[in-house]
Amino acid sequence: MKVTQLLAEAKDTIISYEILPPTKGKSIDSIYDHLDPLMEFKPSFINVTYHRAEQTFKKRGDGSFERVEIRKRPGTVGICAALMNKYKVEAIPHLICGGFSKEETENALIDLDFLGIKNVLALRGDAAANEKFFNPHPAGHSYAEDLVRQIVGLNNGLYMEDDIMDGAKTDFCIGIAGYPEKHFESPNTDTDIYYLKRKIDLGADYVTTQLFYNNEHYYAYVNKCREFGIEVPIIPGLKPITNKKQLTTIPRVFNIEIPVDLYNAMMKAKTDADCEQIGTEWLTEQCRDLLKNGAKVLHFYTLGKPRVIYNVLKKLF
Repeated sequence: MKVTQLLAEAKDTIISYEILPPTKGKSIDSIYDHLDPLMEFKPSFINVTYHRAEQTFKKRGDGSFERVEIRKRPGTVGICAALMNKYKVEAIPHLICGGFSKEETENALIDLDFLGIKNVLALRGDAAANEKFFNPHPAGHSYAEDLVRQIVGLNNGLYMEDDIMDGAKTDFCIGIAGYPEKHFESPNTDTDIYYLKRKIDLGADYVTTQLFYNNEHYYAYVNKCREFGIEVPIIPGLKPITNKKQLTTIPRVFNIEIPVDLYNAMMKAKTDADCEQIGTEWLTEQCRDLLKNGAKVLHFYTLGKPRVIYNVLKKLF
């Protein structure tokens, strides 16, 4: 079922998660161990991230080096199929521009359609690990807007090959990312939302936001989007903060602020367990406030912290 249908038909709050594929060499059991406890709360869908290949240099026998590509977290499509089979839940793969040609993207979409996957999240993706700025694949897309356009085209039966005149139409529900504290490359919030609306006008169906720790940013963002004429669902993305190191890494990686009260409480904590408890309580109160203000979905970036998410949901439901 499409995310938009799930939202339209939901009588209670929808819970959803986002997970990472395991690193190469690990089995899918690590995903099941991660999710099994969380399935108690009957999530409506689970996002699975996609990771671009990284370039490294491998030493040859003659002492010279060759550039090779490695994909440290493969398996997104296979994981989605496995989750749907095991848990009977909608699985949503991320599709990214970085590291993929348009043809590779089209083939991935065909595979997803064959598997009965009805939802995708279209993202530009981050810069490669060895690059300061995002560089697209030479035969790929530069922006998420272009990726959305390709998915919409396939929904209309438009394939890259000119000789496919009447291709089978896919039926993907398209999610895109939103940034309550704006994307770090945008000069201002208005510009950021302008480009968000362009993707929606092309055919994107809903927005999932970047994580945030101050709900006022989310509320202001939703209101601003509505002022721009954006009426699609805007799902709040939530992630626990559980240690002092994250007080500096999260703002740097995600370009968001840590509220003063949360920062001060974490800095006063004496143990890692204290930090985790503070983070759990903060996220719980965030969720309570979102529910009080009418949020229909709570989307959790689990990212290695399923116990914290479990404890938050136990307090809420």
